[in-house]
Amino acid sequence: MPMTTIKSLVIEAADPTTATAFYQAIGLADRVRIRHDTTPTTGFRGCTVSLVVSQPATVDALTEAAMSAGATALKPVTKSFWGYGGVVRAPDGTIVKIASSSKKNTGPATKHIDDVVLLLGAENVATTKKFYLDRGLTVKRGFGNKYVEFESSGVKFALYGRRALAKDAGVPTTGSGSHRLAIAADEGDFSDPDGFAWESR
Repeated sequence: MPMTTIKSLVIEAADPTTATAFYQAIGLADRVRIRHDTTPTTGFRGCTVSLVVSQPATVDALTEAAMSAGATALKPVTKSFWGYGGVVRAPDGTIVKIASSSKKNTGPATKHIDDVVLLLGAENVATTKKFYLDRGLTVKRGFGNKYVEFESSGVKFALYGRRALAKDAGVPTTGSGSHRLAIAADEGDFSDPDGFAWESR
């Protein structure tokens, strides 16, 4: 099966120094590159980055590191039906979800991240899914026209409805301007139907 390799997420920040320190603090220095950019952006940028970890203690450790590095809480860490987690906004504005499917600790807290997942909020999941399929990406799993995950390595990549993604992040759906994000991969240079840029460099 073809698999897309996402080499890094390029986060565009008005303050690269603070942004770099934040992603180093939460263990993403190897999967995030920072680029200086002051292109106007307001509200929800249409994407989130999820850090999937093994247990609640690790969620707590990473959330504490994020807050100490300048993040603001959007959803407090809590236990829920699906597991344990919370949502923060990075100093550069990126929304980061830190979560575990486990509700019980199995060992001491670490900062080990099992998976990094980029979720793009699509206005029309079916349309954007077809766009990526036409570019040769392969679906790993999906739930109708609500959610689709593609085969990828480095960073996992999935589509979710924009409204549903904003609700999951705990923010209003409104927003305009730059996404302040580019996806560095070997797929070539293009933008998808929702304006998210992919670049090969």
